[in-house]
Amino acid sequence: MLKTPLITAIALGSAALAGTGHAQAADLTISCGAVGAELTLCEEGVRAWEEQTGHEVDIVSTPNSSTERLSLYQQILSANSSDIDVMQIDVVWPGLLANHLLDLREALGDEAGEGHFPAIVENNTVDGRLVAMPWFTDAGVLYYRKDLLEKYGFEAPATWAELTEIAREIKAAEREAGNERMHGFVFQGRAYEGLTVNALEWVASHGGGALVEPDGEISINNPRAAAALDLAASWVGDIAPDGVLNYTEEEARGVFQGGNAVFMRNWPYAWSLAQSEGSEVRDKVGVTQLPAGGDGQGDAASG
Repeated sequence: MLKTPLITAIALGSAALAGTGHAQAADLTISCGAVGAELTLCEEGVRAWEEQTGHEVDIVSTPNSSTERLSLYQQILSANSSDIDVMQIDVVWPGLLANHLLDLREALGDEAGEGHFPAIVENNTVDGRLVAMPWFTDAGVLYYRKDLLEKYGFEAPATWAELTEIAREIKAAEREAGNERMHGFVFQGRAYEGLTVNALEWVASHGGGALVEPDGEISINNPRAAAALDLAASWVGDIAPDGVLNYTEEEARGVFQGGNAVFMRNWPYAWSLAQSEGSEVRDKVGVTQLPAGGDGQGDAASG
């Protein structure tokens, strides 16, 4: 498994809260994503806060692209703006944003991190300062059309090679049957953080190691990593559409949920949306772990 836990976190901007006293006595603005668990948890938390404190919380919707969201946060924080008080951040951002964030142990007490996984608290601690608290976690998974696999006599794939062959065969059969929009596999292929996560999963599942090992050795230049990336590149224009190179999570979900893909790599948030009323694939979807590569084992990033 990938060793670094990628946990969505909540952080408090120091400029935003400067001069407000205790957070419990202030009306606040919180930033959240616009879909899935991010927005649901945000709305639930806001309602609980308002009911308990009598103070108001405004929700600011931010871009779903993690790269675009980070850029927005950096602009706001660099300008010393008070537009957002509480920020939903990715687990890999604490080091980048730490200078602009409150030390939560100073704000909430020395025991602020208790009750959470120590590794996550350590991840969110920069130069001895706890700059973010864990909010929720999930992991990359493989969605598949269980109705189509059953129709053509397949089980969920255990390896990427199996996925490739199954996707190719079902895509061809469904197109021959009249669905010219059917694709075999969709994933996050745009040049942003999501593609990096997908690539790490492919490499790790092939036993290709990490980009940089714990001892600092740069290990990505190895045959297994190369094989993983070569395989992924071969999907584009074959089992995956050319347009996958511009897909984030939502573009991939749109194609899959519209009934036009056999497999999809995405996060758990897509499950409830795929099963929602009006979804073209409602009650037709299965979920399993991401496939293994070669003689490796399936690997998923947590998010």
